[in-house]
Amino acid sequence: MMNKKISEFKEGESLTLPLLLVQVTKGVTSNGSPYLSLTLQDKSGTIEGKIWDVKEEQAAACVPGRVGEVSCEVLRYRNSLQLRVHRLTPMDQQSIELSDYVIASDIPKELLQQKIQDAISSLSNPVYKGIVSALFEEYDKPFFDYPAAAKNHHNFVGGLAVHVTGMVDLANEIVKLYPLLDRDLLVSGVLVHDLGKLTELSGPVMTEYTLEGKLIGHISIMQAKIMEVAVQLGCEKSEEAILLRHMVLSHHGQLEFGSPVMPMVAEAEVLHLIDNLDARMNTLDKAYAQTEPGSFTSRLFPMENRAFYKPKSK
Repeated sequence: MMNKKISEFKEGESLTLPLLLVQVTKGVTSNGSPYLSLTLQDKSGTIEGKIWDVKEEQAAACVPGRVGEVSCEVLRYRNSLQLRVHRLTPMDQQSIELSDYVIASDIPKELLQQKIQDAISSLSNPVYKGIVSALFEEYDKPFFDYPAAAKNHHNFVGGLAVHVTGMVDLANEIVKLYPLLDRDLLVSGVLVHDLGKLTELSGPVMTEYTLEGKLIGHISIMQAKIMEVAVQLGCEKSEEAILLRHMVLSHHGQLEFGSPVMPMVAEAEVLHLIDNLDARMNTLDKAYAQTEPGSFTSRLFPMENRAFYKPKSK
């Protein structure tokens, strides 16, 4: 019998099934009782869980990155399903097929690879094309496996490529509406803006921030890499190389959001806007998938902690 997937859970169910433990956080209630907050996952999604009044042996069994047999009840809390976990039993990890517990893109990798190659081939400016091609020659393999973030948006295997190809599609439509935009600069900025995450994040599965990611960050990592490649190509003094570095440095849009400079060319402004748009739509898509029509999502931290209504027509 196939185990029920997280996306199929219903309020009021009692379940016993294997799930991947992604994250564990210890806490103490107001009356001093210890508890654990868990993030559990299968290939269909993630769900939060709680073990109340947790004992030492129970806490020791909760090891992030391992699959365990979870006995639980499905509850609703603040418009989201949550698990009350009664027991988490360790399993033999050698018998586990990890792909059953890893969230991955539903777009074939081959299609994503073709879309990226088409975007690079479409560049007519030789400086932009040279820099972007050199970067993808180095980062090509991990690019199609990595998530775009550790959490919040496109946080699944292949999520970075899905995010970037979605942004390329947006860029191609926007340049048709606004002739002042340099398509080569905008598309080049889209292609390379998040490549630094391949250094910032630890890997495709159970990703966390590396030391470089914590101390330097993907924005600074990639602008330095663009400079390195431009020096190798002999174009580091060109306006194109400077503009492309600016695109990366400014794509978070605001100083308080991690960009050391704000957008100061039209293409950088658009890059910031479509990056934010694509990320927010993915956040809403995931939230709506866990929400019944005619009700509200839970509060979404990336969306200014707002709850969104899912119309009955959806």
